[in-house]
Amino acid sequence: AMEDGVTLVAPETVSFARDTVVGRDTVIEPNVVFGPGVTVESGARIRAFSHLEGCHVSRGATVGPFARLRPGAELAEEVHVGNFVEIKNAQIGTGAKINHLTYLGDADIGAGTNVGAGTITCNYDGVFKHRTTVGRDAFIGSNTMLVAPVTLGDGAMTATGTVVTHNVPAGDMAVGRARQDNKPGFATRFFEKLRAAKAAKTKDN
Repeated sequence: AMEDGVTLVAPETVSFARDTVVGRDTVIEPNVVFGPGVTVESGARIRAFSHLEGCHVSRGATVGPFARLRPGAELAEEVHVGNFVEIKNAQIGTGAKINHLTYLGDADIGAGTNVGAGTITCNYDGVFKHRTTVGRDAFIGSNTMLVAPVTLGDGAMTATGTVVTHNVPAGDMAVGRARQDNKPGFATRFFEKLRAAKAAKTKDN
């Protein structure tokens, strides 16, 4: 790989499969594992402690650190997949960003879309797998649950903490969370009661 123009930061820590293909000018950081069926195009960067299997990474894409690409993951050019992101059987469009703490399974993510931290495609109902489709230039707020099958149009947005159970038209924002209700003084009274109960129990023992 190094003779073909690949940069291996710590080659002794990288594991290739027999069929791994890596293009020129790609940088592979330490402790990366390539399972069967991986193709990485030129100019990509695979950051430390990532695991790739049965996937395709296009030019200029960045994967990791601590990312997992499972079979069927297809990353287009300039995609960013960050730390603790898992992608399975999903097409990720050009320039999309999925930077942290996210699971995308059985999904199509449009070009230029930003997927916030903690987003999950809820793709499995216990029997069947269902698909999530997100259009171009969408903005998925942090901690969004996309309950498949569901489609979000181009330029759509989800509010932080939303559970999406219905399609979201292009340009719309989906908000699906309970309204916040503050209980004045409740926390103080609650913990005072618990501490008193604990003290009484300790005294009895």
